[in-house]
Amino acid sequence: MKRVLWVSLLSVAVILAGMTVVQAKEYNIKIGGGPTGGTFNTFTNAMAVYVPKVNPNIRATSVGSGGSVENVKRVHNGESDFGVCYAVDSDLGFKGKLPQDTHQYNNIRAMGYLYGAPAQLVVRVDDGYKSAMDLKGKRVALGNAGSGAAASAERFFRHIGLWDDFKPTFLGYSQAASAFQDGKIDAFWVLVGYPNRSVIEAAVQVKIALVDVDIDAEKTKFYDAFAYSPTVIPAGTYGKGMPECKTFQDGAILTTNKDQDEELVYTVMKTLWSKEGMEAMVMAKKTFKEMTIENNFRGASVPLHPGAVKFWKEKGIEIPADLMP
Repeated sequence: MKRVLWVSLLSVAVILAGMTVVQAKEYNIKIGGGPTGGTFNTFTNAMAVYVPKVNPNIRATSVGSGGSVENVKRVHNGESDFGVCYAVDSDLGFKGKLPQDTHQYNNIRAMGYLYGAPAQLVVRVDDGYKSAMDLKGKRVALGNAGSGAAASAERFFRHIGLWDDFKPTFLGYSQAASAFQDGKIDAFWVLVGYPNRSVIEAAVQVKIALVDVDIDAEKTKFYDAFAYSPTVIPAGTYGKGMPECKTFQDGAILTTNKDQDEELVYTVMKTLWSKEGMEAMVMAKKTFKEMTIENNFRGASVPLHPGAVKFWKEKGIEIPADLMP
């Protein structure tokens, strides 16, 4: 009887030890953000704090980068475990159609929609620019080289025929705001949720206006060429009396590598898209109020990760065939 009891206790101990090993599995994750002053970094910093707070076995580091295009490449290569990427950049990278880069970054997988990022072309009110075409011969900062902002700007300005007729400069958002205040550039472009800190910084010393880029997008059939969608930045976003501005936007998507651990992806999503997780992200920046169960993977342009499929199916969301892994 004692022998049977001893064997039983030993079996229980082995099982419990096995459970402990599974529960103790630890992860060290890197999350690709963006340039200083951008919304990518705000999100990844908040994610890097909140996910480990809920899951002690996960350590997270927010890693700065040039932005969306660089994150597509890093996530594809496994240099970043997660990354914020724009839907258009993900789509072009997946198909090998990034500017001057035919490599197919097809290891990238979507997880969920974070927010819409409108193009914002900032100028001085006194200059009176009414259209992007008015910037002929002018100095325009477009974002860091390799960023989603710079890529979207180049697509837009090439498409409307202005690229070879103005002076593009590659500066991060905060640097661009500073250069704009100092009169070193005539305009700067951001592709980010509003209100954006760098635009607010510029508006402290300079009376600004936003150029209606939708005019030239419609006129040149820009929306037929790329999967951006028209949107409006509300009146008063950057100051009392500022009118609404018609523009276009891309969708910021949280992404990962196709070979990433399925349970890790599922756990991260369950944490971020919980009621408490979504509230924590909105506390970091109101822009993230668009990160909802209802918006799920809206605008995703590459297949979902299996961990994401598991999560969204549990939420009762139907997965289109073209987004299945």
